[in-house]
Amino acid sequence: MAMIGMNIIGLFMVLMLLLISLIILFACKPWRYFSRFRSSSRFSSTFKVGDLQRPLISDDGNLIQGQTSEVTREYDLEGACYQNDGLLHSSLTEGRFYKQRLPSSSPHFSQGESFVLEVISEPSDNALVGQTLKLPAEKGSLAEVQTYDWQNNRNENLQYNLEKDRLINLSPRLVEDQRSWLFLEVIAGPAIGLQHAVNSTSSSKLPVKLGRVSPSDLALKDSEVSGKHAQITWNSTKFKWELVDMGSLNGTLVNSHSISHPDLGSRKWGNPVELASDDIITLGTTTKVYVRISSQNEFQIPFKIGVASDPMAMRRGGRKLPMEDVCHYKWPLPGANKFGLFCVCDGHGGSGAAQSAIKIIPEVLANILSDSLRKEKVLSKRDASDVLRDVFAKTEARLEEHQYEGCTATVLLVWKDNEENFFAQCANLGDSACVIHLDGRYIQMTEDHRVVSLSERKRFQEAGLALRDGETRLFGINLARMLGDKFPKQQDSRFSAEPYISEPLRIDQSSKDVFAVLASDGLWDVVSPKKAVQLALQMRDKERGRESSAEKIANGLLNEARAMRTKDNTSIIYLDFDTSL
Repeated sequence: MAMIGMNIIGLFMVLMLLLISLIILFACKPWRYFSRFRSSSRFSSTFKVGDLQRPLISDDGNLIQGQTSEVTREYDLEGACYQNDGLLHSSLTEGRFYKQRLPSSSPHFSQGESFVLEVISEPSDNALVGQTLKLPAEKGSLAEVQTYDWQNNRNENLQYNLEKDRLINLSPRLVEDQRSWLFLEVIAGPAIGLQHAVNSTSSSKLPVKLGRVSPSDLALKDSEVSGKHAQITWNSTKFKWELVDMGSLNGTLVNSHSISHPDLGSRKWGNPVELASDDIITLGTTTKVYVRISSQNEFQIPFKIGVASDPMAMRRGGRKLPMEDVCHYKWPLPGANKFGLFCVCDGHGGSGAAQSAIKIIPEVLANILSDSLRKEKVLSKRDASDVLRDVFAKTEARLEEHQYEGCTATVLLVWKDNEENFFAQCANLGDSACVIHLDGRYIQMTEDHRVVSLSERKRFQEAGLALRDGETRLFGINLARMLGDKFPKQQDSRFSAEPYISEPLRIDQSSKDVFAVLASDGLWDVVSPKKAVQLALQMRDKERGRESSAEKIANGLLNEARAMRTKDNTSIIYLDFDTSL
């Protein structure tokens, strides 16, 4: 009985071992490797899903660097392919290499053929590291390898890529064409002539702020204008420019209609209103801003421009000193899109003559250059002497009402030729001056017309009307040439309105460090042209690459005049031909 019991126990253990072996055998499925080994000896057109369930990375050290693969293409999980360079290196872990996902290609496959795979599986919910993910496919379909014309497919892909590149190249142009340009010009008030232009895509320069204090984009030196008076924004939803009053004390009008908050003076913002071209914005009661809107960049100024002015009222013992200087610039001129004007007028006996001249000069110049024959003559001869002389004569003729008021006038005309080179030519009356720095040298573009200047004393002598000993003024005026002053001119023939006109100056695209400084005598009385140029060069280097660099340079020159204790109104226009500054 004991022997029988032992035999039964032994038989049970054998059965248990056999059962365990069968379980292990079914779990490991060793026949998969036999099937894969057989398939490597000959090519089969059909593969099972299990053939694709191998890890992407192998730790097999038998595959060494430099060993090539037999497969000319490798496929990712989504059926896309890329060229194999022959070395199947993995960048994930050093010493690891990619295994082939497909059996070795058959000798019957020719170069240029490819594979299309349809994998039969359901997506795995828990994908492990190194596990190949499988795309879902229709039930009952087989993972088949088919061949197709790789050359035709490459042509189709090439055509698609070319079309895609063409659309990409077109996109910036379409965006650029959709830009809206806003141009603002102060046409009345203490800051008359001030201009500002911006486009709707310049997000860093928006919104445009209008106010009396920095950092206003349109800085308006008007006591009725609040420090932060109004702002203009681009509404990208409506594709419109909108103006909003920022709670100003004296209100904002558009075409004489108030847009301020009903409770004026409460510092509450008004509602935004849409702007249209030719609108007139009134800030307070005196400052008026003209609005122009265009879909093209017809207002972009190819220079950096800074304007600064100060009546210097405290330099005469605190006595109130009225501001009689006026600055103006305009690019391009209406009807002459290759021409621009920069002008400084310094009044005496009042600001009336200067205010009138600063309006007349741009108008007369634009009318002359709107004549295509005269404009082409300037471009062909590269000389605008006749035009400038005509401008001063016609301006003088229209100042008949200014019997006892006059002003200096320094006009810098800048234009471009067909080769995009600039030309600059200056005309002046009085002691306002212009100097240009070009290629390491500074060029005086104006002539001093004070009574005691050498050029005027020589002119008097040639006319037989020399000055008497100690005579420094004529009719109490220290200038011999000016606009206006009709009564003194009738009494003394030594007065003149004949301008000095400089030689035209060519500014090539290769020219370096080119800039101009126009200013009233408030600067030149205490700062020489050479020193002004040196200061501007120093500030250019310091401000290079920063926004508003031209404005800072103009204010830097103004601060120098203030530090040197000038006793006259001071106005400065700084014009930099290097827009990359």
